[in-house]
Amino acid sequence: MSDRQEYVVDEENEELLVLAGPDGQEIEFVEIAGITLEDKYYCILQPVELLEGMQEDEALVFEVIQGEEDDNFQLVLDDDVIDKVFEEYDRLLDEMDKAQQ
Repeated sequence: MSDRQEYVVDEENEELLVLAGPDGQEIEFVEIAGITLEDKYYCILQPVELLEGMQEDEALVFEVIQGEEDDNFQLVLDDDVIDKVFEEYDRLLDEMDKAQQ
């Protein structure tokens, strides 16, 4: 089971996460949220520069796999998992909105 906290990053967050793309090039991402789902931990990341085929308002879901030295980020391609991660993200946003009222 993941011992990581779920979170939504402040919209003004400017810290970038740099990951290697399939061809080894570095891609910069803005972190949107961290989600725990079914004993796995996921990050929602949005590329700073649009990737081919992406819309401006789209983000990618990565499974974060804890390594001995660093975390490994594996792109999630399963639509069911992606949908569940975004449903949990929406739930967290709703909770934040209710807490601010």
